Amino acid sequence: MTRDKLYSLLLLHLIVLIFGFTGIWGKLVSLESAPLVFLRMLIGGSLIGVFLLVSRRKWRLPLNMTLKMALVGLIVAAHWITFFEAIHRSNVSVTLSTMASTSLFVAVLTPIIGGGKLKWYEVWLGVVVIVGLAMIFGFASGFWEGMVLALISAFLAALFTLLNAIFIRHIDSLRITLWEMLFGAGVVAIYLGVVGYSFEDFLHLSGLDWLWVLLLAVLATAFAFVVSVQVMKVLSPFTVAISVNLEPIYSIILALMIFGEEERMSWGFYMGSALILVAILANAFFKKKEAAYAK
Repeated sequence: MTRDKLYSLLLLHLIVLIFGFTGIWGKLVSLESAPLVFLRMLIGGSLIGVFLLVSRRKWRLPLNMTLKMALVGLIVAAHWITFFEAIHRSNVSVTLSTMASTSLFVAVLTPIIGGGKLKWYEVWLGVVVIVGLAMIFGFASGFWEGMVLALISAFLAALFTLLNAIFIRHIDSLRITLWEMLFGAGVVAIYLGVVGYSFEDFLHLSGLDWLWVLLLAVLATAFAFVVSVQVMKVLSPFTVAISVNLEPIYSIILALMIFGEEERMSWGFYMGSALILVAILANAFFKKKEAAYAK
């Protein structure tokens, strides 16, 4: 392995570890989900904008993409709001295990949005994911509200992932993220104004709350995205996909270490989570073989 590949691999796992902390920081902050997402998107988007200006890259958006970016920004905002709300209604372990169903939604939505075909192995792996989710629900039924919100969040994540895969054919990924973050922050700001949220409340946040918000916005949004773009120039998509799929494992282990008994679940829950993880890894394996045959 070359030094560049080793460095990129270490950076990639650092990013995945940071993503693993996302749920932890979301649970620690005292802000409600919508205000938290507003700050995360506003600060994260602004930092990416500064990066684009400093590096003298294009930042303007073609007019024909404006409405599309605004729509996806709304979807991303709704995804994060339901994600953090799921953590508040259940815990980190339940939310991240359920969020692993994103790959199932991607497989189902791809023929509708992306124009691809539903593969035979995706059907069977989808069944495995459903069985895993059923096991999690059966052994953690007290957290059903969090599971439902996490499923909605997973669906929204699959939706904006597929839409971005289409948009990236016409516009670079940094500009996509910049405008989705800023449009999303704008939509959430309007929502907060309508429901009567006082923006003066941000001035009364504790130092720790600001720390968690900044970690989410700076590390888990701006830094993680910019670095992930860089490592994908060196590492294969398969390596990136496999590594990113480790996020739920990192999150569950971190939650157990930090929150202890509050995050400890039954053996059936972990069996269901393991089934979902096996399905995700198998999906990545089949896709690699499929790509190899296509060459």
